Amino acid sequence: RAAKLLEGKKVHPEVIFAVAPGSKQALELITQNGALLNFLKAGARILESACGPCIGMGFAPPSGGVSVRSFNRNFEGRSGTPDAKVYLASPEVCVACAIAGEIVDPRKLGLKWIKVEMPERFPYGDEAFIEPLPEEEAKKVEIYRGPNIKPLPEFDELPESIEGEVSLIVGDNITTDHIMPAGAKILPLRSNIYAISEYVYHYVDPHFVSRAKEIRDNKKKANIIIGGENYGQGSSREHAALAPRFLGVRAVIAKSFARIHHANLVNFGIVPLEFKNKEDYNKFSLGDEILIPELKERLKEGKEIVVINKTTGEEVLCTYNLTQKQISVLLKGGLLNWIKSKQGVKV
Repeated sequence: RAAKLLEGKKVHPEVIFAVAPGSKQALELITQNGALLNFLKAGARILESACGPCIGMGFAPPSGGVSVRSFNRNFEGRSGTPDAKVYLASPEVCVACAIAGEIVDPRKLGLKWIKVEMPERFPYGDEAFIEPLPEEEAKKVEIYRGPNIKPLPEFDELPESIEGEVSLIVGDNITTDHIMPAGAKILPLRSNIYAISEYVYHYVDPHFVSRAKEIRDNKKKANIIIGGENYGQGSSREHAALAPRFLGVRAVIAKSFARIHHANLVNFGIVPLEFKNKEDYNKFSLGDEILIPELKERLKEGKEIVVINKTTGEEVLCTYNLTQKQISVLLKGGLLNWIKSKQGVKV
């Protein structure tokens, strides 16, 4: 439909317009039906089917610039430009903006709604799939690791109680992009947890990593993060749980959690606790010493969790939204440990 709207029209000279096909099959389809030619004639750039502009990998707006996009990522700084204004819209609105050079209702340009028939069959190709080898042959496979591919760190089980320190306090709607930034500089480090963890909360608090390491390595304590509402919204990004866990984060206490990040925290052995009384969020300060006594036992028995602020002497109650399986995973220190234990491998 977007390609049809562009027939006989040109992209505004002050606009850079790009199309990123969602897959190789999508690119093949628009090549077959002529839509690709419409885009090219109108002045569009065709990008790879890859994780690109939506994560700041190319096509970053100029400083203070405006970008209108039809994919679902416009968190602060996500485009690769911290102060850019990124708006989400339908493909039709994106096309209208590209033609007009400003944000505009397509109907004001006289663009008509076009009915598009879905193809009877979408292009299909499985040539990229590699069948797994038989078990005996698989054992002989040698894995070549470049200098930036490191083994996954091993994590210990959940302790009976957690003694820690508040290493970070954040507000509402913290995204996984805030926790673990991406982009051209950081994304290549995804196979190196030791390196990528250096950027955890980099743009929120550039001193967090050094503080977390001091607590983990020298004080031999756990890092505790205090969060507001909807902690961990946005992309699923498992590194936003894995990298903090590597830095020694063992619990996040928040007013509420985004669903997918909540699951990822559990999978990497970080306990997601919710304030029973949300006003208790204000009872913590950076550097407060924290004790979460009998945590393991209370999780097993389904009891509320007591969090003691040893610095102020205050006690607060926390709840948790965990299935029995998730509790079992947490007790083992994460999903990989849990799977190993099920297979009889010593953790």
